[in-house]
Amino acid sequence: MFCLLVKQHTGNWPGKTVSNARGTCIRGGQSFHLIDLPGCYSLLAHSEEEEIARDFICFENPDAAVVVCDATCLERNLNLVLQVMEATKRVVVCVNLMDEAGKKRIHVDLDTMSEILQTPVIGITARANKGLDEIFVCLRKLMNQSEECRHLTVTYDAAVEKAIASLMTEVEKYVGREKNLRWICARLLDADESLLSSMEREYGAFFKEESVKELLREEKEQLAGEGYTEEVLKDAIVSAFIQKAEEIGHKSVCYQDKEYAVKDRKLDHLFTSPTTGFPIMFLLLFAVFWITISGANVPSQLLSRGLFWLESRMLDFAVWAQLPAAFYEPIIFGIYRVLAWVISVMLPPMAIFFPLFTLLEDFGYLPRIAYNLDHCFKKCCACGKQALTMCMGFGCNAAGVTGCRIIDSPRERLIAIITNNFVPCNGRFPMIISIISMFLIGGAAGLFSSFLSAVLLAAVIVFGIVMTFVISRILSKTILKGIPSSFALELPPYRRPQVGKVIIRSIMDRTLFVLGRAVVIAAPAGLFIWVLANITVGDMTLLSHCADVLDPFGRLLGMDGVILLAFILGMPANEIVIPIMLMAYLAQGSLTEIENLNTMKSILQDNGWTWVTAGSMILFSLMHWPCGTTCLTIRKETQSIKWMLVSILVPTVSGIVICFLFASAARGLGFY
Repeated sequence: MFCLLVKQHTGNWPGKTVSNARGTCIRGGQSFHLIDLPGCYSLLAHSEEEEIARDFICFENPDAAVVVCDATCLERNLNLVLQVMEATKRVVVCVNLMDEAGKKRIHVDLDTMSEILQTPVIGITARANKGLDEIFVCLRKLMNQSEECRHLTVTYDAAVEKAIASLMTEVEKYVGREKNLRWICARLLDADESLLSSMEREYGAFFKEESVKELLREEKEQLAGEGYTEEVLKDAIVSAFIQKAEEIGHKSVCYQDKEYAVKDRKLDHLFTSPTTGFPIMFLLLFAVFWITISGANVPSQLLSRGLFWLESRMLDFAVWAQLPAAFYEPIIFGIYRVLAWVISVMLPPMAIFFPLFTLLEDFGYLPRIAYNLDHCFKKCCACGKQALTMCMGFGCNAAGVTGCRIIDSPRERLIAIITNNFVPCNGRFPMIISIISMFLIGGAAGLFSSFLSAVLLAAVIVFGIVMTFVISRILSKTILKGIPSSFALELPPYRRPQVGKVIIRSIMDRTLFVLGRAVVIAAPAGLFIWVLANITVGDMTLLSHCADVLDPFGRLLGMDGVILLAFILGMPANEIVIPIMLMAYLAQGSLTEIENLNTMKSILQDNGWTWVTAGSMILFSLMHWPCGTTCLTIRKETQSIKWMLVSILVPTVSGIVICFLFASAARGLGFY
């Protein structure tokens, strides 16, 4: 609903997003400022997203709250509705997915529900843009009411109500009558440290006053004497909301088809079963990769030709204008050529991968991936939501790092951030595929060649996933010790994806955003690479000197100094690693493109490459420092240079160790 109203994309199921999204829309000539809170089930917070939603509703004084419910599982959502109504005065209840409810023959009596709740209840189908205007009609009515809005109040057990009433008189002296005294006092009885901190920021430390502390202690002792221990009291308060939600659900929702969820449950059995869940998951992932790689080839070539044609025109203009070579060569052959390379190689696969990824999200499959992998990550003392961020990393590691916001625990979020680089992004796929095609499939040709390449690529990806598990386990037992946290993840109903909207929002929200960051980092890197390749010291360029220095260490890892230098200089964008390598081998002054793999293979073999070199490079491309865009994102997400450096060191050290072991084994067997 929010996406349609303000034309931007946010996650649409609890456990997906943990921050507020803001936007403005105009209805009936009036401007409305909307804040989309993280999806949650309760304001009695147990997770970061629930804390964010609770604090905004309870302490930011919104003019009104619109609670969006799922018509296919309304009873579960009514628990949240009742808690929001207790915390704020003006509430509009939106029952979404009315079309899905109709298909499943679920009848929702909106009038009865509105009468019970004593607040407006609207039925909408957000995907089809039905009923959205009525929301703003109800909001205007609520805002224009002169008298205070009164709606249903959940009643607790008699002993709890007595304690709340007793506290209200004392608390009123410190926070004033205009505050929601009933809610404040109820929360004092069951508050955790997080809520007390939020209360202190908003109302001051009134609960630390001696009179309030003493009265609160007396009321809790009296409740304990009646059997309401701390845990029993919390359960009693939660039960009051759940029982009332069940009562309202029974009166206003009719399930005409008792087997309405059979289709979803059959699909869940297929997608989440230990027998079929993992094979389907890997097949779908493999299909996404194959479509991305195959589909990106032609547009990438067209984009490359267009951008390099423009480079030729820029060069013609510079020569025509008689500009000094020292001025235009760094700009054209340094900055522009690197940017052209990054855009032509990076944009097409991202423009394919992210829409495919979003289609799986829209269909409802991504939460099932998290469910399937939760057990694996739990064994590593990590969080199941890391599965989602890992999958996003296949498109772009920077996007995967940003996606780690969905993980509640700071410890588990750091594990996910540090290990995200172990899955190859779209920038590394072309490099890995090229090396596999040149050195590892032998004399295979035709369909078998494509199949063998796909199998080897899948093996590389699986190895990256295994390393993610291994390093997550190591981190959780060393610098990030802790017990894996539980998390609530809603398995949304399966729905037909809206292809057009998915393509637009994934390209605008993810592809162009990530590409923009990459361009900012790649531009100065292009200038630096050109300087190294064109400044000579003695009889060699700075680039050759650097490669010679790195050569002994590179050969220890099964590579050479040129390869290591290409990875270092390619840190701004993995797409330029091979061009830098070819530039160094051919002793040219700018990035070099060779489209024919046979020609490229000959150049590499002439410079000492074997299948061992190819294997080492694939392993190192899988495990080395994150690209500059990802490093910048890690710094922004963690607000820490330390964790950014750790995120660089962990995959790099892992890559060095694995490559050393691989090269040593090859030497021991006489292959290298």
